[in-house]
Amino acid sequence: MTDTAPVRVLLADDEHLIRGAMAALLSLEEDIAVVAQAASGPEAVAMAQAHRPDIAVLDLQMPGLDGIEVATSLRALLPDCRCMIVTGHGRPGYLKRALEVGVRGFLPKTVSAADLAGIIRTVRAGGRYVDPELAADAIAAGESPLTPRETDVLELAADGTSIAEIAERASLSQGTVRNYLSAAAAKLGAENRHAAVRIAREHGWI
Repeated sequence: MTDTAPVRVLLADDEHLIRGAMAALLSLEEDIAVVAQAASGPEAVAMAQAHRPDIAVLDLQMPGLDGIEVATSLRALLPDCRCMIVTGHGRPGYLKRALEVGVRGFLPKTVSAADLAGIIRTVRAGGRYVDPELAADAIAAGESPLTPRETDVLELAADGTSIAEIAERASLSQGTVRNYLSAAAAKLGAENRHAAVRIAREHGWI
């Protein structure tokens, strides 16, 4: 890439209006070119492989795969593509997960188009940007008290899945699943697994 070539950007967001507005505003920047758009996580991975963008701007919550899962895939498939997460949720646990998989930007959907363009340039140049308020929230929320296995089991329980099905999917006995769910609920101060799921989600721990 020469110094005069525009930054090639992929935009992935399941909300068409938001994605279209971002694309229109970024197209006004002479040094940024939106080369592909996607409405789901799997589509984002496919479009990235097809168009090989410099930057992937990913919505945190998307059908199929979330933004962090897409970033994890692209890290392996397209190591030269730098990923940014844009979120309307701001759950602090997600920031830590995003940084762990190499995400270079983490910002709220309330960011202005001018700031977004500036952050894209920063990330393309090798820098990193984390929204100060999201960073402060993450610090205030602290680490998840759950073990990785408790987190996995609680995440499987999040959509109301039965104990038997969770046990099968996690390759555990039903008694072990109940123990993990009980331990998670106790650590989170929740009266049952449904409340535990809600609390963990609010903190971005699942």
